[in-house]
Amino acid sequence: MKKTLSYHLIVLVFAFTSCQEVQEGPIFEISFSDSLIDQAQDGRLILMLSINDASEPRFQISDGPESQLAFGIDVEDWEPGKAMLIDAEAFGYPIRSLKDIPEGTYQVQALLNRYETFNLKDGRTLKLPPDKGEGQQWNRKPGNFYNLPQQVNISKNGKISIMLDQEIPPIPDPEDTKYVKHVKMKSEMLSEWWGRDVYLGANVLIPHGFEEHPEARYPLMIFHGHFPYTFGGWRESPPDPDLEPDYAARFGISGYNIIQQQEAYDQYQQWISPGFPRYLVIEIQHPTPYYDDSYAVNSENQGPYGDAITYELIPHIEEMFRGIGEGWSRFLYGGSTGGWESLAVMVKYPDEYGACFAACPDPIDFQAFTVVDIYKDKNAYYLESPWKKTPRPGKRDYLGYVSATLEEMNHRELVLGTKGRSGQQWDIWEATYSPAGEDGYPARLWDKITGEINQDVAAYWKENYDLGHILRRDWEKGLGEQLKGKIHIYCGDMDNYYLNNAVYLVEEFLESTTNPIMQGRWIMEIAQSIVGMETKKIQYTFLDSGTTPFTSQKS
Repeated sequence: MKKTLSYHLIVLVFAFTSCQEVQEGPIFEISFSDSLIDQAQDGRLILMLSINDASEPRFQISDGPESQLAFGIDVEDWEPGKAMLIDAEAFGYPIRSLKDIPEGTYQVQALLNRYETFNLKDGRTLKLPPDKGEGQQWNRKPGNFYNLPQQVNISKNGKISIMLDQEIPPIPDPEDTKYVKHVKMKSEMLSEWWGRDVYLGANVLIPHGFEEHPEARYPLMIFHGHFPYTFGGWRESPPDPDLEPDYAARFGISGYNIIQQQEAYDQYQQWISPGFPRYLVIEIQHPTPYYDDSYAVNSENQGPYGDAITYELIPHIEEMFRGIGEGWSRFLYGGSTGGWESLAVMVKYPDEYGACFAACPDPIDFQAFTVVDIYKDKNAYYLESPWKKTPRPGKRDYLGYVSATLEEMNHRELVLGTKGRSGQQWDIWEATYSPAGEDGYPARLWDKITGEINQDVAAYWKENYDLGHILRRDWEKGLGEQLKGKIHIYCGDMDNYYLNNAVYLVEEFLESTTNPIMQGRWIMEIAQSIVGMETKKIQYTFLDSGTTPFTSQKS
């Protein structure tokens, strides 16, 4: 009898213990104060943990080895005061789960990237983060909720409560000067497509003597690139003599901030000097819910930005500031994102612009989508092998040292937002180049977690946005005649993001053109070093108007 009773007691204890929920890792209970807003919210809730107290954790999430920890979940109809749980199930970067973080003391911060509901012209209803004048930066976006960092001792089974009681304030409009003007216009095309008012902006640099010569009309330089708050590289007063020099790790020099101020002031001095060419320059503002700019082309997920910029914004600027208003009088330039945009706009609107100057463009041939051939490779994150699993590199320095893999970079984005809503680089490529998926959001080129490539989506990219393919496909069908002499490409051979790989492929094709000959220019820089305020181009290769390439030494 005693043995039977003991047996039943053991079974009961075991059953009771088995029914208890075993906590794996710390749990964070996060709520937001009704003093911020008394309405339910949608968005991406991001929890950040840092062992570095040099700045707020929200400014320490990056692709590099210095990145701190982040974990994210989607929230819908989140009521004020109601706690949302972030636990071991939340997707994390660079550590996948909270259950795997070491115990210890951390700076803890959470942030809600707030979404709004968009009712698109085609019937889609999407929840997206609108731009608020900051250029689609989740950690600086006005209106986002967050808490001030708090120091917390985190244990494996701990529970931590966080109250979001801060709101990022609005950004003031930049002030006009004699030479720099800030223009904003409502786009009828985009407003109709998005189902709400959408504005395009431009920072305009007007020529010296503009007011004194009302009869003059000017050519237009169009700069494409990331969101510009005001006109960059421009300063109408001498450098600040009290400015403390900073250290630029990218260039390995101190005082780069002083160099920037001096160069900006030198640009101003040149601009107003006698005999300097007189023309208009604009930097375009076209942020979308997916990124800090639209990539300046029409797309299924972002609408007719290419048409809106070319046929609404550009003529509006030319009318306001006496531009010539003809295709031959406009030219495009930009680097990286802006390099791709400059070439893409030139290819898609060949009669509306006179030339493009594209520096280190984002991949212009998707056979070399950085280090991935999206048509032949099966997986974006790993090299194909029967025995090995070798990660593909994502970012390197000028010596080739890798600081992030493609998988790591994409997983960081997945923490910041699902369905292409991170506001980051790989997601905007999908938002621009992909068709809409079954859920209404951009179709994935590859599985964001595993890297497995979707060949149907790749085929769509090829026919619509692979610039190398489009040039090869249409060159002898008339596109070559429209583009000859207009394409100018510049790129280093150790680009941080392997962008030079695609340039090689396009260079090979353009060198081969005969009907007609390309008659453009490209420069591949072999090396570049910056010493003090002097930039030395060590070596380059040059091709112009179908002539034979030559190599030159410069210093």
